[in-house]
Amino acid sequence: MPGGVPLARRLPVARVLVESSLPHLDRPFDYAVPEPLDQAAQPGTRVKVKFNGQDLSGFLLERVEESDAGHTLVPLAKVVSPVQVLTPAVRDLATAVAARYAGTVSDVLRLAVPPRVAKLEKDYPDSLGAKEAFPAPEAAGTPAVSAWREYRTGAAFLRHLAGGGSPRAVVNPLQGYGPAGWPDLLAQASAAAYTSGRGSVLVVPDYRDLDRLEEALKRLVPAEAVARLTADNGPTPRYRNFLRLLAGTAKIAIGTRSAAFAPVQDLGLVACWDDGDDLHIEQRAPYAHAREVLLLRAEQEGAACLLAGHARSTEVQRLVEAGWAVPVETERGTLRRTVARVVSTADSFEQARDPLATLARLPHAAWQAAKEGLERGPVLVQVARAGYAPSLVCETCRAPARCAHCQGPLALGGTSALPQCRWCSTPAPDWRCSHCGGRRLRKGATGVLRTAEELGRAFPGTTVITSSGDQVKARVGAGKALVVATVGAEPVAEGGYAAALLLDGDSLLRRETLRAGEDTVRRWFNAAALVRPAPDKGLVVVTASDAAATGALLRWDPAGYAQRELSLRMELQLPPAVRIASVTGPRAAVEHYTGAVEADLARAGITLRTAGPAPLLLTAPPSGRRSAEDVRTLLFFPYGQAAAVVRVLRVTRAAVAAKRTTDPVQLRLDGVDVL
Repeated sequence: MPGGVPLARRLPVARVLVESSLPHLDRPFDYAVPEPLDQAAQPGTRVKVKFNGQDLSGFLLERVEESDAGHTLVPLAKVVSPVQVLTPAVRDLATAVAARYAGTVSDVLRLAVPPRVAKLEKDYPDSLGAKEAFPAPEAAGTPAVSAWREYRTGAAFLRHLAGGGSPRAVVNPLQGYGPAGWPDLLAQASAAAYTSGRGSVLVVPDYRDLDRLEEALKRLVPAEAVARLTADNGPTPRYRNFLRLLAGTAKIAIGTRSAAFAPVQDLGLVACWDDGDDLHIEQRAPYAHAREVLLLRAEQEGAACLLAGHARSTEVQRLVEAGWAVPVETERGTLRRTVARVVSTADSFEQARDPLATLARLPHAAWQAAKEGLERGPVLVQVARAGYAPSLVCETCRAPARCAHCQGPLALGGTSALPQCRWCSTPAPDWRCSHCGGRRLRKGATGVLRTAEELGRAFPGTTVITSSGDQVKARVGAGKALVVATVGAEPVAEGGYAAALLLDGDSLLRRETLRAGEDTVRRWFNAAALVRPAPDKGLVVVTASDAAATGALLRWDPAGYAQRELSLRMELQLPPAVRIASVTGPRAAVEHYTGAVEADLARAGITLRTAGPAPLLLTAPPSGRRSAEDVRTLLFFPYGQAAAVVRVLRVTRAAVAAKRTTDPVQLRLDGVDVL
């Protein structure tokens, strides 16, 4: 060996995955193991290697006797840490996720294994508590009243979990607060798996949901059994909890999307709350969805799977109709006693009483519901937009008001504020319309602050609380107050809201996206579930004219709406009835890449349905990697051909990257924002 350092006597070859996002480097490379590193260089450890003259980090995947590289191997430069942070189960999961999303395993591992905090690895695992001191499964508590009692097969589901089984279920909780709320449903399912001696992975969209889930869990299982994984807590607590799971001194992992990769031992249950929330989608390549990661993990490790949400996504409905998961439902009579009464201002009865209801932003029925609700407790008002006047238009021609510097949208931050650009923050005191030359502006949309101001005048003396943007509140008290929140930022009220007004429904439904209806209905159900039951005079007023969407809320039938949406997608062959890949980049690069993919697939007898290339419509501030000249091509393919198509997409991308003949393209699979 070069340098005279002898090699390890046993298994002298290490296969290392270097940390690189380049697609053509997405494979293991062989390195020699020097004898001094023999003990530390174990599978799953972090290492440093020489690669093309550079020092790169990587993960040691395995040790073997011989290499087929055909050249003298470079020795490992360093074992960064003897802790085997990459378990075989997580390694296999990362490989499966990369294959599903046509990404690189290195990119997936960047999400799966948190950054190292060296001081926490001293005396590992003794510093985390001896494994023998781990609380016995019998320590799990039994709730006084099961949150699953209202569901026909809920008790059977828990018994199956507690007995060591792996059921796969879909549930739409009826309440979002109190002892029968969704946190208790997930916590009791996790506790049932815990009593069987198995661990759990529970994934939620944001920190507010995480706090509630953690509270519910710690009422049922010992606090030391729960490990919280989220970047919001900082690198040290996150890595400490990661090591606790790795050592087996914690059995239940809870967190946001990256927690789906948590190294839980003896995994018995994976669960995802509100899978329709965009926060479950990773914003970095390969843009994996936490739901899909958990589904892959359930299949690989034989774990139970629970998908829960007040509404049901079309992806989950597809799993139900395929027989992969079983819905856990409740009787209609129980449902009517548990949920709030819903009124639509667009139905014929309300139209007869108030002919101007469809024109008013706050119809009489909504105003009356707020007035009566304030006599009993807090009232929730859900609005579509944050800010004061987040959209301005020309008063003369109604054209959107744009910034003269970057063409971004203009907005108002308050009553006396100057209009300014939402992208570059440049004030526009002397704005002039580029279409008609007009100089007067009017509000194109009303934000949460303007709505709160108007409601404060309509209900003088009433406390008005806002929740939006970076001022999101997790909870409010049971006192009389108007709580004005943007969609997704609704705080939980102690004891539930007396009433809820769901404003701007038509604005949400008119968004130019395939999922506008599905997403709007999900947001309505999430807000309505925070309202007291109908027997306690809980009332929800929805202001929208779409009969299908409002009808689902009126009947409290999220499954029916998801079934309708999925049937339409099946008829039109749109996701999730089929899979979709979007290829974005300069026109020449996109055409070269898609042409190579189609040629390879044609040789295998596969023809893709394509759309594009089409210029991108920039709806967000331009970034350094995106220009007005970029185009996008969409590729549609059925699930039966998905494995072959994704393999070709991945191989072609690696080949193009290795040759460097064109600019790189962005490849995304199953992106929810491309249609």
